[in-house]
Amino acid sequence: MMQAAGPDGRGPYHDDFRLSITKALGDQLAAALEKLGRAPLDEQHLKALDERPGVYQLYLNEKFVYVGKADKTLPGRLRNHLDKISGRRDIDLADVAFSCLYVDEDFSALAPEQLLISHHKEKGDIPWNNNGFGNKDPGRQRDNTILKKNHFDVQYKINLDLPVKGLAPGESTLHAFLKALKSGLHYNFRYAEPPQSKLTMMSVPPGELAADEAFRLVSAAFPETWQVTALMGYVIMYPDAPSEYKSAIRYYRSGEAIPAVPEASSEEMSADDDVNADE
Repeated sequence: MMQAAGPDGRGPYHDDFRLSITKALGDQLAAALEKLGRAPLDEQHLKALDERPGVYQLYLNEKFVYVGKADKTLPGRLRNHLDKISGRRDIDLADVAFSCLYVDEDFSALAPEQLLISHHKEKGDIPWNNNGFGNKDPGRQRDNTILKKNHFDVQYKINLDLPVKGLAPGESTLHAFLKALKSGLHYNFRYAEPPQSKLTMMSVPPGELAADEAFRLVSAAFPETWQVTALMGYVIMYPDAPSEYKSAIRYYRSGEAIPAVPEASSEEMSADDDVNADE
């Protein structure tokens, strides 16, 4: 006696075939990365890499925390992370490691990092994905956002006590000093150009200059209506003193540093929150 098909149209001798090529690729990528060893995230090991695109994974204290891609060059992308982590508090760069795979350009159109993210999310959370670690500058409209408690910037705030790279002592225009300061920081510094900045002179003291000292010098060089605001993840400068920002850790006004206590939400970020991810 012939058995009738079920409500979904399937029966004992006919059914649907489902081929998940993307899942198979993600599984293979994850398996290939799992077979690799891990190297410290330092310049010595980055120099050994080829200048090729690919995917990579980061580990903190041997725990997998992040997956990303490099569209152009793996060592270049990983150096960005090396620099970012170097400028943070409460994290030791010696505890961070990586592994990576070179990926052909044709394959990059399939978004291999998203395949890896999907693979790992089936097994659990990826702590640094979707929580602000890979973000570009979020832009002026989000400077006053209250960050959620698992956001990377909340967990690892910028370190204003670190020296700024490449600052030359002596006389400098404010314009030139701001450009050098932006280039020498481990985190983003977004600012509006003050009036007459190319004509305003300032004296840069000899020796290493911490970011805190540099921002004091800058804030002393322009009118009282301007302020530098150190947020948890980056620094901004605009003519809006004495405006206050919800995620500020310090203000610089008229050459003085003013401490601030940032607000943080009790909620955690989800994948939908990280709208400014660059990967």
